[in-house]
Amino acid sequence: MSSKELEYIIDSISNEDLLMKQCAVAATSTSNQALVNIYQQAISQHQQHIETLIHTIQQHQQLAPSQPQG
Repeated sequence: MSSKELEYIIDSISNEDLLMKQCAVAATSTSNQALVNIYQQAISQHQQHIETLIHTIQQHQQLAPSQPQG
């Protein structure tokens, strides 16, 4: 994984986290239960995306050599 790809994944994690927080704020600012449910589903989806992205980084770390190749 190149450093550019790693930066992209890290940016994606930040974006997913921001979207999750925005959904949480929106869910607390409405009394419409249908909307609350939709926001909660979106929060869950964003959390799953974050976990997938983190898992991708972890998989790459396991495959990457631990010693510099020389």
